[in-house]
Amino acid sequence: MDQPKFEIPPEMRAFAEKSVEQAQKAFDTFIAAARHAAVSAETQAKSASGNAKEVGDLAMRFAERNISASFELAQKLVRAKDAQEVMKLQSDYVKDQMAALQEQAKDLGQRASKMGS
Repeated sequence: MDQPKFEIPPEMRAFAEKSVEQAQKAFDTFIAAARHAAVSAETQAKSASGNAKEVGDLAMRFAERNISASFELAQKLVRAKDAQEVMKLQSDYVKDQMAALQEQAKDLGQRASKMGS
């Protein structure tokens, strides 16, 4: 007896690919800001090593939060009832992550700027 094949509709695949691309761009922006903050922190470390550590700690907390959000999404996706729920979960995740990454990049930038002042 042949098992029915489950095929992902092209529209859903395109949506998922676009969501992943958007999440990747947002993450790349966050990483660039974190690297910039780290370079700024290193430059100022001689005169403000405490501030450099604070920025590094902040970047690590943000990274932990982002990884945790990814695992939470994976757990939700495993429990999704259908393709529509998968799409909504992915869409909500991308939207939330983009907002979080923008806020995190802003916070890191502000901390780095204060260190340079």
